[in-house]
Amino acid sequence: MEKIIILDFGSQYTQLIARKVRELNVYCEIHPYNKIHKLDKNTKGVILSGSPFSVRDDKALIPDIEQIKGKFPLLGICYGAQHLAHNYGGLVAASKHREYGRANLEFIDNSNQLFKTINKNTQVWMSHGDSIVKLPSNYKIIASTADVNVGAFKIESEETYGIQFHPEVYHTTEGKQMLKNFLVNICNCKQNWTPDSFADSTINKLKEKLKYDKVILGLSGGVDSTVAAILLHKAINKNLTCIFVDNGLLRKNEYEEVLNSYKKLGLQIIGVDAKNAFISKLKGIKDPEQKRKIIGSTFIDVFDNEATKISNVKWLAQGTIYPDVIESISVKGPSATIKSHHNVGGLPDFMKLKIVEPLRLLFKDEVRRVGKALKISDSFLQRHPFPGPGLAIRILGDITDEKIKILQEVDSIFINGLKEFDLYNEVWQAGAMLLPVQSVGVMGDERTYEQVVALRAVSSTDGMTADWSHLPYEFLSKISNKIINQVKGINRVVYDISSKPPSTIEWE
Repeated sequence: MEKIIILDFGSQYTQLIARKVRELNVYCEIHPYNKIHKLDKNTKGVILSGSPFSVRDDKALIPDIEQIKGKFPLLGICYGAQHLAHNYGGLVAASKHREYGRANLEFIDNSNQLFKTINKNTQVWMSHGDSIVKLPSNYKIIASTADVNVGAFKIESEETYGIQFHPEVYHTTEGKQMLKNFLVNICNCKQNWTPDSFADSTINKLKEKLKYDKVILGLSGGVDSTVAAILLHKAINKNLTCIFVDNGLLRKNEYEEVLNSYKKLGLQIIGVDAKNAFISKLKGIKDPEQKRKIIGSTFIDVFDNEATKISNVKWLAQGTIYPDVIESISVKGPSATIKSHHNVGGLPDFMKLKIVEPLRLLFKDEVRRVGKALKISDSFLQRHPFPGPGLAIRILGDITDEKIKILQEVDSIFINGLKEFDLYNEVWQAGAMLLPVQSVGVMGDERTYEQVVALRAVSSTDGMTADWSHLPYEFLSKISNKIINQVKGINRVVYDISSKPPSTIEWE
């Protein structure tokens, strides 16, 4: 399978580059700049990302690209372009004014393959504090703005390019076409990586890898584990056993509803009621990371107990997706680990199982498209993401049965309200957070001192970035009134209008 390698220098836009490349039906992978694997015959080209760092810093991030430069098509974006200039005989200096925002390419060399069909004065997005002030002698300028002479360049003797702006962001109006030019005109990519081709090739690989081995999979009710289950079911059929654990932290009535839905899909599934095991171990725990670890370890205990009842199991399947992998990698430069993931990082030795992750290379929206190719119904594919630790990380502070019941009721009113108002599919993820805050209220003639709940709804493509959903005031008003009137213990509802970044989607 042909692929593009993206070397990450910590840019907030690196995932956007990958998304744009994949939208053009070309498979790509993100690797930290300092962990370059040996490139194989399937590698069609390499992209160097931007970075929050400067190439002029004493501790600048310097990749070893000797196996790449001049041997594979190479595109440096922003920091990547500055590295190609500064470290090969050119000069990068601090700009007099930070160049951030919209600009226009007043000069374009349309004879160059990178800018074929790109219009003069096309809008681009700048985001840099340094500028390339001098290029090495064999570098040729192929685009400029009014303020940036070296807007883009090409090394005359090789297929190496640098651009000072960001083609991957929305504000660069012809950025996707520029990336397509690089992928198709320069890298000669065939653009044949599609949801159907992924599904077919993955099923074949699973058949070859697993043969007649038995596999167990922990289902969560979400899109990822569902699509992973169907891929495995098509590959190994009855040798797959799915286990759905009720940890007591699911949404209201979710355990029964999801279990019935899975059985209709023809999956071999075991339901496990383990509420008491989880809730008892969480008693008095307030720290969110500790909550995650307790839930993770308890899940493994419960899961292992069920797995041992099935003879000759060799593999554990997981619904790990690419953002889980990216967010769990931390090296100097690329983004630090935001939080631990329950499905990244392996298993304790005592389980003696090998791991298989059919979706490890996909973003969330790609998982949905693969699910559609597999003819999975929208009732599964349009489900909002739900955190692995469940309501435990939506209850800020310690966990009690009363708090779980309160939050389940609030969440049910909110989610069902989104469906009733035809807003559910316009929102990427939604939920309610029970805050460790009490506020004064008045109900009837009595003064109350009860808890506060925060509603959260975001729009996103894959969860790497997200904006708060601009839900109608009329809807929020009705939901707020309904929650306060029907859920005992709540006397105030607030709506979270924070975006990611800087906030995360979950509060813990």
